[in-house]
Amino acid sequence: MNPPRERIFNIPGAVLALVALLVAIHLIMEYLLTDQQASETLSLFAFSPARYAEVVPRWLPAWWGPQLWTFVSYAFFHANFSHLIFNLVWLLAFGPPIARRFGPFRFLVFCAATAAAGAAAHLVTHLGELAPMIGASAAVSGAMAAAMRFVFQRGGPLGMLGRDDEDAYRVPAAPLSAMLRDPRILAFLAVWFGVNFIFGMGAVTMPGTEGTVAWQAHIGGFLAGLLGFALFDPVRPSTPDAGTDSAPITGDDEPISRQ
Repeated sequence: MNPPRERIFNIPGAVLALVALLVAIHLIMEYLLTDQQASETLSLFAFSPARYAEVVPRWLPAWWGPQLWTFVSYAFFHANFSHLIFNLVWLLAFGPPIARRFGPFRFLVFCAATAAAGAAAHLVTHLGELAPMIGASAAVSGAMAAAMRFVFQRGGPLGMLGRDDEDAYRVPAAPLSAMLRDPRILAFLAVWFGVNFIFGMGAVTMPGTEGTVAWQAHIGGFLAGLLGFALFDPVRPSTPDAGTDSAPITGDDEPISRQ
């Protein structure tokens, strides 16, 4: 009997569906809508801090609907193909381990939660700003942070004795106290925060992010993924202190912040 053949692209369906949705929305915005229709769409679905100001521009819908859904809906839109591809590459890198561990429903809710955390971080640092924000980077940053909680564990996907079967994605997560003593994770954190600081200061630009980089949203999504991981993780901790971090996580003519 022949052994089962390995799939070339072993990407969970939830990740593929999310990628397909992001691509479809961008194609519609680029090729099916007029410039005016695209602008009106962004006014409804992009995240704009001005929506929460005392005096809201007349062109910006400020009723309760957009004030709520734009905390997540902004993540489905991208400024150009470079911006989209940049986020898709990282989503395909860090989304699969999270989707395999959480399952499709928890994975999608997790992405929405980290996107919302990124929007909240952007709001408190850009109060009243007119420029809307779009892009999936806050959710991608959250997936990066969540993956760090288990991929380096012994028996995990990147551990010293790592495996590539389903059990590798079910290893108990590392407590935050242990993570902060792991030189691999500390190096990752140093590089990640350093890169975001450089981009945020405008010293260099990311592909597709030649405008303002909403680096505060990146950090908001990352911290939500790191600290809120235990709220979504179905794998129970193996030690009493492994779950101590389970407290809840209490862009018209204007330039668009891309993240």
